Amino acid sequence: MRSKCLFLALLCASSAFSQARKKASTFTVYEASIPQLQEALKLKRVTSRQLVEQYLIRIATYEDKLNATLHVNPKALEEADQLDRERAQGKMRGPLHGIPIALKDNIHTTNMPTTGGALAFAGYTPPYEATITKNLRDAGAIIIAKTGMTELANWVAGAPTPMPTNYNGLGGFGFNPYDPRRDPRESSDGRPVLATGGSSSGIGTAASFWAANVGTETSGSILSPANQNMLAAIKPTVGRISRYGVIPITADQDTPGPMATSVAGAAILFGALESPQPDPNDAATNRCKPPPNRDYTKFLIKTGLKGARIGIPRASFYDKVPQPDGKEPRGDLDEASAQVMAEAIEILKQQGAVIVDPANIPSILDPNPADNFSSWSTCIAAKGKDEDCSVVFKYGMKRDFNLWLQSLGTTAPVKSLTALREWNTAHAKAGSIKYGQSLLDVSDEMDLVADKARYEADRAKDIRLSATHGIDELMKANNLDAILFPGGNGASIAAKPGYPTVMVPFGTVPNVGRTPYPEGFEAKPAPLGVSFTGMACSEPTLIRIGYAFEQATKRRVAPPGLK
Repeated sequence: MRSKCLFLALLCASSAFSQARKKASTFTVYEASIPQLQEALKLKRVTSRQLVEQYLIRIATYEDKLNATLHVNPKALEEADQLDRERAQGKMRGPLHGIPIALKDNIHTTNMPTTGGALAFAGYTPPYEATITKNLRDAGAIIIAKTGMTELANWVAGAPTPMPTNYNGLGGFGFNPYDPRRDPRESSDGRPVLATGGSSSGIGTAASFWAANVGTETSGSILSPANQNMLAAIKPTVGRISRYGVIPITADQDTPGPMATSVAGAAILFGALESPQPDPNDAATNRCKPPPNRDYTKFLIKTGLKGARIGIPRASFYDKVPQPDGKEPRGDLDEASAQVMAEAIEILKQQGAVIVDPANIPSILDPNPADNFSSWSTCIAAKGKDEDCSVVFKYGMKRDFNLWLQSLGTTAPVKSLTALREWNTAHAKAGSIKYGQSLLDVSDEMDLVADKARYEADRAKDIRLSATHGIDELMKANNLDAILFPGGNGASIAAKPGYPTVMVPFGTVPNVGRTPYPEGFEAKPAPLGVSFTGMACSEPTLIRIGYAFEQATKRRVAPPGLK
């Protein structure tokens, strides 16, 4: 954090900074999409250096308010100059040539630290960069910054004191630009009044700190922040994009993915993230075949909703349903969210989509608890208290986190998950485990040999309930192109089989707290997007549907007060 603040202070004090303000009048990065940046660079309305200068100005102006970054690239201007020289010589690296992009701080960079937000990794620069970092550089992107995130992608602290989203020991809380205030209630610990979403920060993209950002998702950590920050996003099929050089939770569900202000921007970034050939360092990357030249812009079709069959999974995701175990009915939307989704469905119809309503997911309604998705949760408790739930997360975390540490060789700050837990305990007074580390604890107690059979059985059940008896069964029976979920509500069921989703900004709803806000405090509305989910490798179809919906609505609005 000190290096970030020092760098920004030096920038603000420089004469180049004041000159950049004078030049900024010809083209502004504020709310500029990737296609708009591409066009401005092509027409010489702006240089890459000027883009970086403007973004750095915005970071310097609003960072203290939003706390969106953990590290800023001190050589971003030098990189921009190099890319400008290459452009002048007619050498174009790819579709992101000279465009600033930010990465979640669990993605390896060798010119900035990669910390996962954990104090144990403060200042740590890994010995190799992530495959997707290289892919972005090959496409011409400038990695301008590393974003804040929920520490270690939110697998640190669970019950009884779960870690809030977008909190980490290194940087503290991130704040939502649509209401960047602290929660005023007496019980608050300083967290934002408007949640920022899952562990991948969308704050800086929403506030025009950079053109777009790359997040990672295991279950909701791209879709949730995109929803909360009024962004478009693509949560890819697991294996579509390499995970090599990304701090893991579990390889069964982890995937990087793009977040941007438009579906077109997300699609362009998505193509740049994907490798032209399977990555030898990630065996899952042979799952989907990329389109020619990894060009997803050909799926940006305004009339893409005509004839598209879209299912509405009413049970649990829109309406309450009884539980087979006799417990209280679960699910349903509040009145405001239900109205937003009703409007979205009507627009889909107007644009020529065929709406299948209801199109309920079979495993959501199955009367047998053993075959009911809602009765099958992720285990967050210790052994002996983890029946009737999946150990995939806690088993996978120990397996894959230790493998990741091994890949760092002698440079690893800690050598195992056990060593990290011990380090955290020893440095608790420094704030290493403000909310505890119960999730790390339950992961570390897993025996990768003795518990393997349980893990494999639970993984098979995850797939059966979410895909075979879930999304697959529904989509095949109704010949669906996509399933429409409110916000990121479908993230969990789609994440288990590693299925893709496209998020589109759309509406807002009141931010109503569980306990009343103090008298006189008016909470600002919360964004609510819509998401389109499909089966493995269906990103082209989902991009087509999402883009057509976006073009028919164009509901994204910029955060107030940050122009």
